[in-house]
Amino acid sequence: MLFGSSGIRRKYGPELVEIAQALGPCLGRRGGVTLTGRDTRTTGPVLNRLVSAGIIAAGGQVRDTGVAPTPAVAFGTRGVTTGVMITASHNPEEYNGFKLFNPDGSSFSGDQQREIEENLPGKEWAAWDGQGELREVDALTPYIHAIFRKRSSLDGLPLVLDCGNGAGSVASPALLALLEADISCVNCNPSGHFARPSEPLEEYLGYIGNLVRKRGAAGAVVHDGDADRMMAFDRRGRYITGDRLLMLFATYLSAREVVTTYDATMAIEEIATVRRTPVGDTYVSAELSRWGTFGGEPSGAWIFPEHSLCPDGPYAAALYAEIAREWDVAAEIDRMPAYPVLRESLPCDDAGDVLRAIGAGSPTDGIRLAGEEGWCLIRASGTEPKIRLTAEGTDRRAAEAMLARGRNLLKSRKSA
Repeated sequence: MLFGSSGIRRKYGPELVEIAQALGPCLGRRGGVTLTGRDTRTTGPVLNRLVSAGIIAAGGQVRDTGVAPTPAVAFGTRGVTTGVMITASHNPEEYNGFKLFNPDGSSFSGDQQREIEENLPGKEWAAWDGQGELREVDALTPYIHAIFRKRSSLDGLPLVLDCGNGAGSVASPALLALLEADISCVNCNPSGHFARPSEPLEEYLGYIGNLVRKRGAAGAVVHDGDADRMMAFDRRGRYITGDRLLMLFATYLSAREVVTTYDATMAIEEIATVRRTPVGDTYVSAELSRWGTFGGEPSGAWIFPEHSLCPDGPYAAALYAEIAREWDVAAEIDRMPAYPVLRESLPCDDAGDVLRAIGAGSPTDGIRLAGEEGWCLIRASGTEPKIRLTAEGTDRRAAEAMLARGRNLLKSRKSA
């Protein structure tokens, strides 16, 4: 299978180069204009050139915006035919890949992905007088100004910002400065070499809490490699879990119809009507195109459908900063209903086979075990050779029991 749960991702090497060479003509045959962009990875330029050359050779037009966050490319796709973001998101920097977007900012659907796979390798070239052309464009500035117009002034709010040297470095500092935040930037150099593991997990961000307290900041916002994700810290320097950010955003936005994933907290159902999807922002986005006013998943992907159907880290950063200016976020977090959530990842080279063996219709959608006091979701990662388990319970004992139930199901398959 070419596409995973969030586009195409591979370690950089001959296979990824061949995919880039084949993908371009497939997109070029769609006609119209393709907007391309990339994150800061050092392999981005060559993959961008390969895809662009194929599009042009098949008669398509390319507009290249260079380094930009994924949500900026998705936002810029309105008015053109297709968006192509060259990124592997939060994967390590030796990975790269492709995300494809429709004009409304949504990712390519399963049917669209299958159409691409069926047409690879693309080898239908335009005649000598039917070649397309490439032009450089600025999709970043209109994107930043679109967010600026929707969010409130921050009035000098002190804030720590960590972009991990990823694509957020070219957007979030400028956006937050435009909103008049007093920013302390960390790892905001778009060098192509990540200063920390790109995924914005608490275990990788131990230094942020100290910076928040030392600088007297109202909090901190943190991005992954392509800035489609945003996680945050409160003024006490505490990492805010994705479940609590989901609830914070829903509460502040007065969102009564929320779309989230099967692995998100039960507590969200106490403040909103909820529709759940399999894990993956593409599923959340697809449901939001039909229903709901806000959506997201605990990994840090937040979608604001009145703005775009793509997860948007810089938009979420501006929104979180606005909340931190108006509310005592730490106190809000303390008041939230909370149930213990336990997460575990198990390395597994044949994760798909294992999930199918225990009854999952789709390995990346997984299987959800439900009990009277909690649940456990077992699924294959769509981006790494791992099986992910997430369990929640009414108390820690119940969560641990559900996690153990998930582990035991996997063990029973291995011993069979």
